Amino acid sequence: MLAAADPVAAFLEAQSAGRPVALRTSGSTGAARSVVRTTDSWVSSFPHISSTLGMDPRSRVWLPGPVASTMNLFAAVHARFTGAEIVASPTDATHAHLTPAMLGRALDDDVPLAGVHVVVAGDRLPISVHDRAVAAGVGVSHYYGSAELSFVAWGSHEGNLRPFPEVEVEVRDEILWARSPYICQGYDGAGGSFQRDRDGFATVGDRSLLVDGFIRLSGRGADFVTTSGATVHVADVERALRPVVTGDLVVVGVPHPELGQVVAAVLTDASSLPAARAEARRVLATSHRPRRWFHVVDLPMTRAQKLDRVALSRLLASPTEDVRRLP
Repeated sequence: MLAAADPVAAFLEAQSAGRPVALRTSGSTGAARSVVRTTDSWVSSFPHISSTLGMDPRSRVWLPGPVASTMNLFAAVHARFTGAEIVASPTDATHAHLTPAMLGRALDDDVPLAGVHVVVAGDRLPISVHDRAVAAGVGVSHYYGSAELSFVAWGSHEGNLRPFPEVEVEVRDEILWARSPYICQGYDGAGGSFQRDRDGFATVGDRSLLVDGFIRLSGRGADFVTTSGATVHVADVERALRPVVTGDLVVVGVPHPELGQVVAAVLTDASSLPAARAEARRVLATSHRPRRWFHVVDLPMTRAQKLDRVALSRLLASPTEDVRRLP
């Protein structure tokens, strides 16, 4: 549906016809995974969103991100339902939807957002960025969700997220599970991180704690990389590149000041770099291509002699003589 000339109109048409929609996620290859959901799984949350944000037909919404993102498509569909106008400039806006990285850059560049209520999603919003925005006169709301679960939690930054209305949450072995009317029906095809149990609780594998009613997210562990709002399953990237690599290949996330993380590929045979880079350009979506390449002779292992991805990520973030950054 996101490939339609007017995805918003396509969604509204499906809503009128009572048909489900298939929304492509930020998959790791050209055949990106599609999430299938009822249109009501979005529309049923609209009253809560409008009330929380104070949106009505007089509102004007700035959406600088691509509508190919489900986050932005949701915002555009909600605006259409509300009767709000989509505007091309923040100077004309009453509301805006940005990722944390986009908000940080907007503050750095003195984009005129004073008086605008900015909804931030796609990654965790640090308290420091929230405070900078508020000091600049920006209203800030922050939510956590996913293409599969839709809304799960709402607050003003990563430190005060509570369950969104009509959402029940459980934490099982530090993995967050949610049950709500907003959850998708599943994938159009095999694979993916989405799971649902017999009681209707679902998860995409995000790690979390519940502390005094607040949801404390800690990402999806070392198996996932969140970069500029896109979630990358490292196993998918490794699967795509391993056929052209000699030696071992490991994909991890390393910190980035604007994007949160970037995808990094580690090779034990540096001679594989040209072939791996060419294959990444050929088969991987832009958001999932490794931005940094490293060579190590020996990969860090756990006591059980399993690959220690956490230790490897730390090693790349602060390289030693055992790690060589490839050009």
